[in-house]
Amino acid sequence: MIWLTSILLLFIFQIGTVLFVEFRRPSKAIAWLSIMFMLPIVGLFVYYFIAREYRQRTKVKRRERETVEEANRHRLPPNARALERITDFPNPSMHEEKRLYGLLRSFPDATLTMRNDTTVFASAQETYRLMLEDIERAKDHIHMLYYIWNDDGYGRKFHDALIRKALEGVEVRIIYDGIGAYSTPKGFWNSLRAAGGHVHCFLPAVIALFDKRLNYRNHRKITVVDGLIGYVGGINIGDEYTGKDKKLGYWRDTSVRIMGDAVYELQRVFAKDWQFVCGERLPYAERFFPKHPVTAKDTVQIVPSGPDSNWNTILEMYFTAICSAKERIFVTSPYLIPDRSLLMALKTAALAGVDVRIVIPGVADSKVTLWASLSFVEELLQTGVRIYRYCKGFMHAKIIVVDDHFATTGTANMDLRSFYDNFEINAAFFDERIVARFASDVLTDISESEEIRLDAFAKRGKLQIAKEALGRLISPLL
Repeated sequence: MIWLTSILLLFIFQIGTVLFVEFRRPSKAIAWLSIMFMLPIVGLFVYYFIAREYRQRTKVKRRERETVEEANRHRLPPNARALERITDFPNPSMHEEKRLYGLLRSFPDATLTMRNDTTVFASAQETYRLMLEDIERAKDHIHMLYYIWNDDGYGRKFHDALIRKALEGVEVRIIYDGIGAYSTPKGFWNSLRAAGGHVHCFLPAVIALFDKRLNYRNHRKITVVDGLIGYVGGINIGDEYTGKDKKLGYWRDTSVRIMGDAVYELQRVFAKDWQFVCGERLPYAERFFPKHPVTAKDTVQIVPSGPDSNWNTILEMYFTAICSAKERIFVTSPYLIPDRSLLMALKTAALAGVDVRIVIPGVADSKVTLWASLSFVEELLQTGVRIYRYCKGFMHAKIIVVDDHFATTGTANMDLRSFYDNFEINAAFFDERIVARFASDVLTDISESEEIRLDAFAKRGKLQIAKEALGRLISPLL
C-alpha cells in the first residue's frame, strides 16, 4: 500500500504543480496534464526541463524592464521619419482605423516608419539571388540571424560568400538557433570564424535543457547589410526552401527586402539578440545606423515578439487587424492552431459577412500539427470561413491581409508557439500597393489549392477525428 500511496501523492503533486504554474493558460495546463496522465514520471521530468515560464527568470525580468526603458527613449536617426499621427498614413483607408493605429503605436520598441522602399518575394530563389548580391556589395558589416542554417548547397553558398567578405575586412556576425540548426555540424562554422567572422548560437540545446529554456527558441530570420538593406520573412538558409526536399517539393514562402527607416528597427532587434548570445553591445553609431538615400514613402512597422516580454505583440496585432476587417481577411500559414481570441475573431468576421479565406498546406511537414490544424477546420467552415489546402507543394508563407489597409508577413505562424514561446519578428505594411501585392499572391495560392467543402469534410472517418482530437489536445505544446 505504501507504494500505491506514494504514486498517488506523486500524481497529486504533478497536478498541483501544473495547475499552479499554468493557471493563466488553461489549454496548456490541460495539454501537460494529459501527457503526465499517460506518462506520469517521464511527463513530470519533461515538464520540469522545458516548460518553465520564461518571464519568471530574474535575468529576463531585468531585460524586459530594460526594453521598456529603451522604448521610452527610443529615437530614430535624424534623417528617419516616424509616423506621428493617423492622418500621416499615405493610405487614406488607415485614417479611419483608430483602434488598430492606437494599438500599433502603443507597442514598445516598434516604431511606425514612413520612409521605406519595399520589395516582396514569393519564393526563396528570388530572395537568395538578391540577398547574395547585396552581401557581395557589403562594405562595412553583415548581420544575419536564422533559426535554421543547413550544411547544404545554399547553406555553403552563403557561408562561402560571408568568408570572402570577412577576408575583405567586412564585419560578419551570425546567430543561429541551437535547436533549429541542431543538425548542422559545429565545425561548419570554423572556416568563417578563422576568416574573422563572429558566429554564436542562441541557447545551445544542452545548456538550454539544464537551464530549463529548451522550449524557447529564436525563430527569427533577419539579414541586415551595412545598416541600409534588410530582409525579413519565413525563409531560412538551405536547399529545402528552393524546393529540393523530396517529401515537400515546391516550397511556397514569402519574404521582403526593405531599404530605409525600417532597417534601423531590424538592426535594433539583431543588436539585442546579439548582446543576449555573446554579451557584446553594438554601439548606437552611424556605421550601424547610417543615413540612407531612400525617398520612397512605404509605411512599415517592424514588430518583434517573444517570451521575454509581457507584450504578446504579434498576437495582439493579428487580433486587432482581423477585428478591423470590413471586406476581406486573407490568411496563409503552414499551421492553423489559433489562439481562442483569434479563432473567435475569424468566426465572427465570417458571420458578419467578411470574406475570410485561409490557405494551409496540402502536404504537411508534421502529421501531428496537421491533425491539430484540421481540428479547427469544421467549426470555421460552419461560420462561413473558406479554407483551402495548397496543392502545388508546401505552404510555408505567413501572410495576413485585411481589406486594403493592412498586410503583414514575417516569421510568426498562426499557432500558439509563435504567439507565446518563440522569439519572432514580423513586418506590417499599410500602403495600398504592397497590400494589393500580398492579396494578389494569396489569390494565386488559392488558384493552386483545393477548397475544403463542409459537407465532404464532415464525412471524414472516426480515426481521422480521433487524430484531430489528439492534435488539438496537445496543440498548446506544438
